[in-house]
Amino acid sequence: MTHKEIMKNIYLADFNLTELNMLHKLIQDKKIEQAKRSIKVGDNVWVVQKTKRTPGVVEDIKIKKAIVNLNGISYRVPLSMIEAA
Repeated sequence: MTHKEIMKNIYLADFNLTELNMLHKLIQDKKIEQAKRSIKVGDNVWVVQKTKRTPGVVEDIKIKKAIVNLNGISYRVPLSMIEAA
């Protein structure tokens, strides 16, 4: 099944709010898992926000967050907001 088919099926499905929240959590967990697999300490990454992408370097990886150096300042960033550069 392609991602377009999945998106279409989700859009057409009649989910209640609880089911949508469960689906949202599943997607967040998958994003975290994917980020953990794709980055390691020292990697150049993008921190993705709603309106911008900021380059940074991973200093440490925790369970759900990473310490990322952005322009000389270290921030704790959720793994779901990090993309490999």
